[in-house]
Amino acid sequence: MHRMFDRTASLLFIAVGAAFILGARNLSSTAYGSRVGPDIFPMGLGALLILLSLRLFYETFRYPKKEETGDKGSLDWRRFGWMLATALLYALLLETLGYVLSTFLFLLAGFRVIERGRWWISALVAAVFSGGVYYLYVIVMKRTLPGWPVWMSG
Repeated sequence: MHRMFDRTASLLFIAVGAAFILGARNLSSTAYGSRVGPDIFPMGLGALLILLSLRLFYETFRYPKKEETGDKGSLDWRRFGWMLATALLYALLLETLGYVLSTFLFLLAGFRVIERGRWWISALVAAVFSGGVYYLYVIVMKRTLPGWPVWMSG
């Protein structure tokens, strides 16, 4: 793997997770005596991001020593370009396609770029994640996300 890239990325993600937590503290607190408010979900995501980033940072110390002998490899710019294009397309289509459909398509495309084969597993994971987050955030926590596209909801 790319030890230095992973270390740098993990530190960046720790900073993003901390920003999530700090930003969540500025959201309005709970209403009507409930302990669960709009600040809980982003705070939990920030904490999860920090924990996973710490795990990635720890794992970089367990990489094989082959990398230190000069076999650094090169970044896969084609995959990076596809992921960047997919992320930009996701951001542009989020309002138009709605959260569930655009997130499903983004995750499916991302899984396809990262790993070829086993379409149905990629589709299943993308569907469960996008549907599960939508259900948790909109139905359980009574928050809002872009719904379904107009042509699908009526």
